[in-house]
Amino acid sequence: MKPIVVTNADALITMDGSRTVLPEGYVVIEGTRITKVGSGTPPVVPDARVINAAGCIVTPGLINTHHHFYQTLTRCYPPAVDAALFPWLQSLYPVWEGLDAESVRLGTMAAMAELLLSGCTMSVDHHYVFPGHASPELIDVQVKAAQSLGMRFVATRGSMSLGASAGGLPPDSVVQEEATILADCRRVVEQYHDPDPYAMIQVALAPCSPFSVTPKLMEATAALAEELNVRLHTHLAETEDELDYCRRHYGCTPLDLLRRTGWLTSRTWLAHGIHFSPSEIESLGAAGVGIAHCPTSNMRLGSGIAPVPALRTAGCPVGLGVDGSASNDSSNMLLEVRQATLLGRLNAGAGGFSIWDSLELATVGGAACLGRAGALGVLAPGCAADIAVFRSNGLAHTGALDAAASLVLCAPAQVAHVFVAGRHVVHDGAIDGLDIPSLRDTHHAEAQRLYHRVQTISLGRRP
Repeated sequence: MKPIVVTNADALITMDGSRTVLPEGYVVIEGTRITKVGSGTPPVVPDARVINAAGCIVTPGLINTHHHFYQTLTRCYPPAVDAALFPWLQSLYPVWEGLDAESVRLGTMAAMAELLLSGCTMSVDHHYVFPGHASPELIDVQVKAAQSLGMRFVATRGSMSLGASAGGLPPDSVVQEEATILADCRRVVEQYHDPDPYAMIQVALAPCSPFSVTPKLMEATAALAEELNVRLHTHLAETEDELDYCRRHYGCTPLDLLRRTGWLTSRTWLAHGIHFSPSEIESLGAAGVGIAHCPTSNMRLGSGIAPVPALRTAGCPVGLGVDGSASNDSSNMLLEVRQATLLGRLNAGAGGFSIWDSLELATVGGAACLGRAGALGVLAPGCAADIAVFRSNGLAHTGALDAAASLVLCAPAQVAHVFVAGRHVVHDGAIDGLDIPSLRDTHHAEAQRLYHRVQTISLGRRP
């Protein structure tokens, strides 16, 4: 692989802790790592391929810490458009019961493509729906999709074991036996997880939520994660309904449940983390628990505002997540950075949440949340060559005099180039080797199949 020099950028945002912007910036890539970063004329690198980034802003690749790729198939689902979390889920479970390996492949490809085109180079996916009729090897399908696109990927083997007949929220048709879940968790970790901080593929274990798994499964999953030395992920403290559910069924708060089941540890990161008391925030910070902040989803479902400044002050690594594309309806990471800024200011005041706070969530914060601090999320020698090059010379950015602020506050910039581990994955706004119109048409046809299947069932006919 030839060396690459990205040069002549209008602005280069390193995210190295200095909050500085380098004019006429350059980055040198050799192999899978960054070797040089600076301003002005780059060094001569023999046999290098030169990318002219004039009219562009260069950043570390953005990191998405929470998503549900399969939900791209149920964007703007009519019964769920104006619903809060619990009724939103109850209207969508019957649709998701129709998922199979091809659905998951198409959902994964669409979500990853959308993320790449918004400057995202690494994404988590929380896949927890394993219908009985489908192949059990759905995580395998996602790993293959990530490898085909060249995206850095954290697959979280999700699970639901507590069906409606046992007091849970999901219907019994989409839950699995706990022994089956744990056996497959072990399998996918042993088959795919790479513990190296520069790994392209990692695996974490991810029971879905307090209202869809048992405390017994939470405890067993924590023990398995410790044995296999992998991370833990779940939804927690997302809504007031969840707090009520935990009090009624377990006699405790969601955080108490976390503590009882062995999850209050630095190997854990949580999606949402909205409804915590000040003392609970201190406990989370002391334990080093990470938080995936999902501002658009939280607003879309009316769930609340996560106390991001307090969580960060307490010591929690906080990253950014677009969440599922049926509760956000978009997989655009740069748009999520903007949303985080606006929601942060609504919560903490204009001076209480800066554009740099949001950029940190999307880069170094995400890396820390996923246990990859120092390797990802920074443009510095020795770090992974995960780089996003955004066009900033269009009409939406003209007149902007602060490059970092324009990237966050103006309309989301179009991506020109994206590099992942030194591979040129997006070139002049196109994803290498991907026929997007064909993917779009096939994906939309699959979304229609899932919808019509539910309509057929509702009329009492076999799909």
